[in-house]
Parts: sequence; structure tokens; C-alpha cells
Amino acid sequence: MARTEPADNLESLLRATAGGDALAFRRLYEASSPHLFGLLMRMLQRRDWAEEALQDCYIKIWQKADTYAPEKGQPLTWLMTVARYRALDLLRVRRPEVEMPEEEDAPPMTFADGAAEDPQLRAVEREGIRRLNDCMTGLAPEQRRSVLLAYYEGYTHQELAASLKAPLGTVKSWVRRGLQRLRECLEA
Repeated sequence: MARTEPADNLESLLRATAGGDALAFRRLYEASSPHLFGLLMRMLQRRDWAEEALQDCYIKIWQKADTYAPEKGQPLTWLMTVARYRALDLLRVRRPEVEMPEEEDAPPMTFADGAAEDPQLRAVEREGIRRLNDCMTGLAPEQRRSVLLAYYEGYTHQELAASLKAPLGTVKSWVRRGLQRLRECLEA
């Protein structure tokens, strides 16, 4: 298994990949594919879908490596975001009968990804994480579990209903109300 590359090395591999360096792209793949594949397996729950999604991710990474912006987050965070969006796209296509949560137009969160070199920015990140944790503990247990499974494990509403042994409408309400309470708490 490939060892984990330091963030600065992943960043240089991404830059070289953006310039068309096939060897750098190969090293980037070797260094990061275990992380991306693990995320895809958790979200998709099928090896064949995860393998397909991983291939699609690296095609996108080859084509879009020049869009990586180091000031917005760590390279691995960017790569994982590409994988997460691909998994959600696959779930929407392969399971069209399942209503998937829509992604906001806001950029993905980068809390605690180590991207902030400025101590003030790190303090803001830590405060954001603390506030999110506080808000999460304020949710009812079923809302908290539903939100975590939906957004961090990629569960669809139907998968949540089966996993939590609850009616589909109830699960949808837990997710919707949980997100609403989180938004209100974070904006307070």
C-alpha cells in the first residue's frame, strides 16, 4: 500500500499534473488513491461502483488539477472533495428514485484540514469546529445520527430509513429539521 505523502509533496504533484506531467500524476495516484477509494467504498457500498468512481475521479483530477488552490485547503481535502461529489453524482444516477440532498453553492468546508498557516485563521477554524460540535450535541439523537450518516457516509434517505428502522418520511424530517436546527444554531 502506498505511504501517505506530505501535503507539500501532494501539492507539488498536483502542480506538476496540471502541467501535464504523467509521472507526477502516477505518483499522485499512488499516494492518494487509497484515501479516495476508502471514502468511495464508505459512500457507495459497492466495490464495482467505487472502482468506477475512482477512475472517474482521476480523469477529472488530470483534467482539472490546475484549478486546485492551495490557499483554500490541503491537497488531500481537494482530492477527497472531487471523490465525494463523484460518489453523490453516481448515487443520483444509479438510484434516481432516491431523493438526494442538494449541495449548496458554497465552497466545501475546510475546517481542521491544516490549510491555515496564519494563527488567526487557525483560531477561527478551531472556533468553527467547536461551534459545530456544540450545535451537533444540541440535536435530538435521531437527527444527529441521520445528519451524520447522510452527509459523512453518503447514505440516501432510503438507506437511512432501513438503517434506522424508521419510516422514510420520518427520516426525511429528521434530516431536514436537523439541518435547519444546525443552520439556526450556527447563525446565532
